[in-house]
Amino acid sequence: MTPRLALTALLVPDYDAALAFFTEGLGWICREDVALGGGKRWVVVGPAAGGAGLLLARAASDAQRALVGGQGGGRVWLFLHSDDLDADLARLESHGGRRAETPRAEPYGRVVVFTDPWGNRWDLIERTP
Repeated sequence: MTPRLALTALLVPDYDAALAFFTEGLGWICREDVALGGGKRWVVVGPAAGGAGLLLARAASDAQRALVGGQGGGRVWLFLHSDDLDADLARLESHGGRRAETPRAEPYGRVVVFTDPWGNRWDLIERTP
């Protein structure tokens, strides 16, 4: 079997706020939410259609809290494909996402950079068929 990417850990300040953003703002599903004791949880979100997901990891130390929103070092490091960029961007913005630029045309499709409520930079891409 060839290994495949299953999860990427994303530091967040609060499990429930992050769950709300990803399920309501992105329209993803909560795949797992398991209490691990001591306030720690195993929380996985991702597209309903499957594929890789995000493990929402609540920052538990000062060093981790300092990295919330900055895991990409200020660069876009998370990429989403969309069938309707305008509708998805409006939904993201209504749930705490912030547009970092005006949508633009690129050879591969329309794209806009947005930040999630914690400052992580994402590309939202509507691919050209």
